[in-house]
Amino acid sequence: MAIGLPAFRKQLATGELAPAYLLAGAEHLLVIEAADALRARARELGYAERVVFDVETHFDWNQLSDSGRSMSLFASRKLIDLRLPTGRPGKDGSAALVAWCESPPPDTVLLVSAHDWSRKHEGAWSAAIERIGQVVALWPLKPEELPGWIGARMASRGLEATPDAIALLASRIEGNLLAAAQEVDKLALLHAGSRLDVEALEASVADDARYDVFRLTDAALGGDAGRALHIVAGLRAEGEELIPMLGWLLIQLRMLARISAAPNADAALRSERIWPAARESLIRRAVKAGDRGHWEACLQQAGRIDRIAKGRGDGDAWREFERLIAAIAAPRRAAALIA
Repeated sequence: MAIGLPAFRKQLATGELAPAYLLAGAEHLLVIEAADALRARARELGYAERVVFDVETHFDWNQLSDSGRSMSLFASRKLIDLRLPTGRPGKDGSAALVAWCESPPPDTVLLVSAHDWSRKHEGAWSAAIERIGQVVALWPLKPEELPGWIGARMASRGLEATPDAIALLASRIEGNLLAAAQEVDKLALLHAGSRLDVEALEASVADDARYDVFRLTDAALGGDAGRALHIVAGLRAEGEELIPMLGWLLIQLRMLARISAAPNADAALRSERIWPAARESLIRRAVKAGDRGHWEACLQQAGRIDRIAKGRGDGDAWREFERLIAAIAAPRRAAALIA
C-alpha cells in the first residue's frame, strides 16, 4: 500500500534506503521536494554517483539494466534517478522495471518520479517497486489541509505567524502550492524574527499583487501586450532595476530558442520541465507564434538593452525594453519593433 509524505519523511530519517522508490502525484512541488529529500539522504549515506534518465517517446529501457550492471570507478553506491513524467512506462518499461525489482543491483537505489498519477496508473511495475521499496502517493492537498502545510513550511523557515495570518494566506493562494512556497520564502526574508499577523500579511500580499517580472513575462508570452507594457510602466515607476529583470527574461528567451530549434518541439518542451504545469500552455503559445529566428532576434535585443543599461551602448534602456516586451507578445510585429 502506498504511503504518504509524513511516513516517507520519517522513513528517510531512519536507517538505510530501500532498493527502490516511486514518488508519484499530480502536485509537482510535492514530488519535486520529496525527490530532493531522497537525493539529499542518499548523498548522506554515500550514494556518490547519480545517473539520470528522462523517459520520453522511444526511450531505450535497456539503459536501465545496463546502468545497474555497470561498475563505477568513483563510487561504491549509486542512485538511479528515473523521471517518468506521464507515470506510464509502457509495455517495455513495465517489463524492465519488474525485471529490475526481481533482482535489484547491490548498493544501488532506483528513484522513479512521476508528475501525472492516479490509481489507473498502477500496474505490475509499481507493485514490483512496492514489494522491495516504497510507493509514495503525493496527492494534492485538500483545502482543510492547506493551513497546516503552510504553517509547517513557515516553521521550517524560522517564521512564526498567527492562525488568522496563515488562514488568510491559504485563502489568497487558492490551492497553488508553488505560489504559497514562494510567498512563505519572501515572508521569511522580510519578517524573520517577528510574529507575522494579518496586517503584516495583508501589506505583503498587496505589494506582491502589484507588478513583478514573473507576471510581466507571462503576460508577454500570453500575447497580452497591453497588460505587459502596463506592468513595465509599474516596474519603472517603482524604481526597479532593468539588469536583474533581464536575467529571468533571458532564461525564458533561451528556452524558447532551444525549443524552436529542436526537431521535435513537443519533446524539447517536455525536457525543459516547465513549472508550474500551467505555464506550459504559455510556452506552447509562444513557440507557435514565433520561430527560431524571432527568439534569436529577441535575445540580441536583450543583449543590446544590457549594454545600454551598463553604460556601454547608446539609447534609452527602458524604451528598448518596452520594444522587446512588445515583440515577445506580438512576434508578427517584431521586425518593426526590434529591427
